Amino acid sequence: MNKTIQLQDLGTKDYKETWEYQEELFKGIVDLKIRNRREELDLQTPNYFLFVEHPHVYTLGKSGDLSNLLLSEKQLETKGATFYKINRGGDITYHGPGQIVGYPIIDLENFFTDIHKYLRFLEEAIILTLQEYGIVCGRSEGETGVWLGAGTPFARKICAMGVRASRWVTMHGFALNVNADLGYFDNIIPCGIRGKAVTSLNVELGVEKVNEEEVKEKILKHFSTLFEAKFD
Repeated sequence: MNKTIQLQDLGTKDYKETWEYQEELFKGIVDLKIRNRREELDLQTPNYFLFVEHPHVYTLGKSGDLSNLLLSEKQLETKGATFYKINRGGDITYHGPGQIVGYPIIDLENFFTDIHKYLRFLEEAIILTLQEYGIVCGRSEGETGVWLGAGTPFARKICAMGVRASRWVTMHGFALNVNADLGYFDNIIPCGIRGKAVTSLNVELGVEKVNEEEVKEKILKHFSTLFEAKFD
């Protein structure tokens, strides 16, 4: 079992280009697993973790409802945003500057074969990271992601998640609002959930800007502990 994860920080990158790159890495792992099975080999499968920041974009998951996007094509252009229907779970979400997006493309057979546990560990890595900033947060029953004030009238989501898995290989991942422009969320019904607000770490801390590199380091620290992995 290979518990080493190759870390790549892609900086700012177009959503579609990043999606195609994810698919390439994902296919490479799946193809190797198929070859291992077919030829009775035991070649190690690689694992990847991509950090990226996207220009303004809205993405709709395969089970999502297009009516949760509240903009026309022309309005999208005016706002400098793009839109894609994609192959992850979940409904509609927004990505943009000031948001840390993480895409673990890993072979869960190197760690554990349990998608539910995988999602809970993703959430836990973010929860533990935010706790280091004094943020009280957690899960909201029946709703994937990380929330503040869950179960209260002031519930607000700080981290969205949506993943795809096939043959125990994962792709897509999480989007944590760190210094995000929350106005862009007004153009959608985030994750298809009405009446729930969205927040960002800088807003909760009452500061203009949070050091995103520091947040990334904390996420990786907690991710590696939970998954008993090491980053290369």
